[in-house]
Amino acid sequence: MLDRLQVLADRYEKLNELLSDPDVVSDSERLRTYAKEQSGLIDAYNAYEEYKTVLVQLQDAKAMQEEKLDDEMREMVKQEIAELEASRDELEERVRILLLPKDPNDGKDVIVEIRGAAGGEEANLFAAELYRMYAKFADSNGWRTEMLESSMSDLGGFKEVIFTVSGADAYRKMKYESGAHRVQRVPETESGGRIHTSTSTVVVMPEAEEVDIVIHDKDIRVDTFCSSGAGGQSVNTTKSAVRVTHVPTGIVATCQDGKSQNDNKDKALQVLRTRIMDVRRQEEEAKYSGERREKIGTGDRSERIRTYNFPQGRVTDHRIGLTLHRLEYVLNGDMTEIVQALTLAEQAEILERDNLG
Repeated sequence: MLDRLQVLADRYEKLNELLSDPDVVSDSERLRTYAKEQSGLIDAYNAYEEYKTVLVQLQDAKAMQEEKLDDEMREMVKQEIAELEASRDELEERVRILLLPKDPNDGKDVIVEIRGAAGGEEANLFAAELYRMYAKFADSNGWRTEMLESSMSDLGGFKEVIFTVSGADAYRKMKYESGAHRVQRVPETESGGRIHTSTSTVVVMPEAEEVDIVIHDKDIRVDTFCSSGAGGQSVNTTKSAVRVTHVPTGIVATCQDGKSQNDNKDKALQVLRTRIMDVRRQEEEAKYSGERREKIGTGDRSERIRTYNFPQGRVTDHRIGLTLHRLEYVLNGDMTEIVQALTLAEQAEILERDNLG
């Protein structure tokens, strides 16, 4: 571990030099690349520097213990050694986690797709609540959201809503949300006061950039049509809505919420690239199914990951057995406790796998 940390520290210090090099400063692409790499190393570098300091202090304290000391001083040194050893162990664990292999997509923006599933209109209404929850969570993190596509239901829910979330670590914090979200409550449309169970599905994908997925004009078919609103009625008479089909894979993306046909085409292509990359990523993961996450799930679209129980005011994440009796706060975007628990569960599993390997 110390060898790996020293290599990391050497690279961090080299990046410091490079970021001060006039040739790099004048090259915006290299400057951005080196700055991003250094940002990814800073936490581990600082932890390693602190770790080295504690090791030196511990060595000095143990050396002092060998000297002739009175009883009071000997007890003070003994206590200092115990505290330093506890700090050393804590830092070792922190550094081990910081050295875990990182998901290369963690720093990317995301495209989120939410759909009403089982439960009819109630599922659509809950899909709209999930959208608001994620929008508020994004706002609390200083991220930006942008609507790409939406299809509203008659009662104001979402049959489907697709949007982007842009900001630092968006995918790292939202990647655990893919799956089926179950809601248990008395619907507004229920006159007998019976509790119904409905589900909405969420898909979170790291946004693909043009360099990630190259789409050639010859491989796509572009269709235009009039935008529609709730119930499918036409809301304008110009063919500004766009449907883009990737002919080799059959993957389709549509967009009608943009200001113009060109705007909608660009957004549809953005979604199309991301869906193609997501299919490829799923295929790669399937090849190594034995190594896929168990505690936080596989990201399978049909996997039930969480229940929102309104009568009891609780949220339960079934992957890690976490139950919080603060449903109102979670639906208002206070998801930090859930995200942290899922992150720790994944880190613990990776550490356990590394130890067994």
